[in-house]
Amino acid sequence: MPRDITTFGARTTAAEVLDGIDLTGRTAIVTGAASGIGVETARALAGAGAAVTMAVRDVDAGRRVAADIAESTGRPAPTVLELHLDRPASVDAFTAAWDGPLDVLIANAGIMDAPETYTPAGWESQFATNHLGHFALALGLHDALAAAGSARIVAVSSSGHGSSPVVFDDLFFRRRPYEPGLAYAQSKTANALFAVGVGLRWADDGITANSCMPGGIWTGLQKHWDPDVLAATKVAAADLVKTPAQGAATSVLLATAPELADVSGKYFEDCHESAVVDAVQDGLYGVLPWALDTRDADRLWDVSVALLDAEARSRG
Repeated sequence: MPRDITTFGARTTAAEVLDGIDLTGRTAIVTGAASGIGVETARALAGAGAAVTMAVRDVDAGRRVAADIAESTGRPAPTVLELHLDRPASVDAFTAAWDGPLDVLIANAGIMDAPETYTPAGWESQFATNHLGHFALALGLHDALAAAGSARIVAVSSSGHGSSPVVFDDLFFRRRPYEPGLAYAQSKTANALFAVGVGLRWADDGITANSCMPGGIWTGLQKHWDPDVLAATKVAAADLVKTPAQGAATSVLLATAPELADVSGKYFEDCHESAVVDAVQDGLYGVLPWALDTRDADRLWDVSVALLDAEARSRG
């Protein structure tokens, strides 16, 4: 019987999403695959037969995870390659070394609520890592994605986007006090707008993109939180928390589900398209209009290209 993806929800795991799906012969890159939901995203894809490349900062940690994935799935270990999203030269080296078509790019890596830091190019670290690095990665892999014929990009966003649109007049907090939460929020809005932009610009290349909120999962992403706040939040949100395998489910669904082959530029949560809301509900649910705005998506694309071009010129 054909499967019914409408039965998937908050407690669905990535492996359950892929039940009955054979990804043999397909290639996938998962950024940030050495920790958190990235591990379970890579595990599920590899378990279904995909040739997975784990793009990670810590290669040793990535290799340990890859060995564990091979042992748990009985499949070949994923390839592990170094990638620092906040270093354009690292992104350039990664994309230059890629060979062959690419079916799936999952932009999963990210940092959250980081202290105020800037890259050598002067970019605020969360915007640089969460958005600009992934944007550059996708641009560099465009031809590989187009060669696949029906490639998909998944941008892992967050309900945190609800705290801020992209502030184009002050992307890097040069004129306003730095607030880690707002910096994270605009980077997550940027993730969603990037998916909208791909839908607008790359549809004729056979490339789709969607963004998602994985859910509330306790991972290393919260390492910058105040310990007392983290402990209190864990108690208050206990009934809403997902496991990493459940958190990876929506990413995997967007990357593979035949039922979503022609869907692009949308925002999903709990394996379903999110409702457009005026404010995020219960800290987790819904997408604000500013994360789906086509004019902002176009503007963000142009601004991002300009920033990357200027940085490349500075390197000669």
